[in-house]
Amino acid sequence: MSSEPITVSIRREVDPDHVAEATAWAQTGVNLAHRYPGFLGSGWVRDGEDSNVWHMLYRFTDEETLLAWERSGEREWWRSAGEGFVRSERARRRTGIEGWFDEPTTDTISIPRADGSTTTMSVVRTPPRWKQAVSIWLGFFPLNVAFTYAMSPVPGWNELPIWLRVLTTTLVMTPLMTYWVLPWVTRSLRRWLAR
Repeated sequence: MSSEPITVSIRREVDPDHVAEATAWAQTGVNLAHRYPGFLGSGWVRDGEDSNVWHMLYRFTDEETLLAWERSGEREWWRSAGEGFVRSERARRRTGIEGWFDEPTTDTISIPRADGSTTTMSVVRTPPRWKQAVSIWLGFFPLNVAFTYAMSPVPGWNELPIWLRVLTTTLVMTPLMTYWVLPWVTRSLRRWLAR
């Protein structure tokens, strides 16, 4: 199981005739999740005042705490309560490469609550794609060079078809990049990535 924080983003289409109920329902979900260990925060926004598309985010400290919430009876009850006015739903977990670029969180937005007040929530600001590409390259290039040097003296390695050498290389390097190199590179470059 992942020990890194996991963010779930959800896009919901809400029946426009039931906005008041959907607002109370969304806030109830936030309140329920808030009681679970590992809960780091959540929020929801609509595309616009007249939009029936809502975006929700929630984050837990790791996969174990996220699964405890997602498998809970309270969440199941809450989701069933929304069946009357939620028309469609699409959820995505941010556990891949995009999660490496989550820190630092520096922006905030105000989110309306059902009672008319607002709450402030932190918003993840990801670095530009070119900085992400540089970060990946800084991890990939040295690892690829090291692997190439390590494999070149292996008898028969250079006689293998190129597709087999590339397959072997990617099978070895992908887990190394995913679980060790890229997390280390992004931690090391945190300040630069945040600028």
